[in-house]
Amino acid sequence: MATFTERALAATIDHAILKPELTRADVDAELDIAAEWGVFSVCVRPSDIPHAVERLAGTGVAVGTVIGFPHGTTSTAAKVAEVRQALADGATEFDMVVNIGALRSGFDDVVTDDIRAVVAAASGHVTKVILETALLDDEQIARGSRLTEAAGANFVKTSTGFAGGGATIPHVELMRRSVGPGVEVKASGGVRSYADALAMLTAGATRLGTSGSAVILGEARRVDAGDHATGAVDAASY
Repeated sequence: MATFTERALAATIDHAILKPELTRADVDAELDIAAEWGVFSVCVRPSDIPHAVERLAGTGVAVGTVIGFPHGTTSTAAKVAEVRQALADGATEFDMVVNIGALRSGFDDVVTDDIRAVVAAASGHVTKVILETALLDDEQIARGSRLTEAAGANFVKTSTGFAGGGATIPHVELMRRSVGPGVEVKASGGVRSYADALAMLTAGATRLGTSGSAVILGEARRVDAGDHATGAVDAASY
């Protein structure tokens, strides 16, 4: 298994700040962690977007948010309204939850139209579609991945982290096989260690959703300090 330098690994991480009980002080502490470690982005609750944008100004850390989170069962119109407000507040990436019940029911047109509307509302910004793989069988995961691609989203994503299960290697591999090279895979939920991160990236993910950024990148830093000749991949070549 290849290793990643700290810098290359940080460039794959969306630092998750999504727990409903987080206070403003908790959020600030997490935003500061994201800035300190130089992750790609934070993924914050919609109401936290303006504050996150202000606090992270000048750090190079992007601000993303969630749409229809965590159940995916809000109406398409509500999801579109969330995206528009989030854009106005300064978010640049959107992780939407698929209509899980519609996907399980085989209502492919409903799923595709829902995703396509969010992609359109995002106006060219990155859109990721959360399938909630813990609630799906393999056929549903593969079909949901294909529908995500058909609707024009940029990423298919494993999990919210709030449904009793997270990313697994087989699911990431299945999602990667189910879409073309123009769609990326985000592994989220249960990615807590350097080993977890490497396993997900090796399986085909290109972005990681985690609240364990400091632990993961701290281990990457120790690996960097110990041996640079272990197949490490620099960000410039990632």
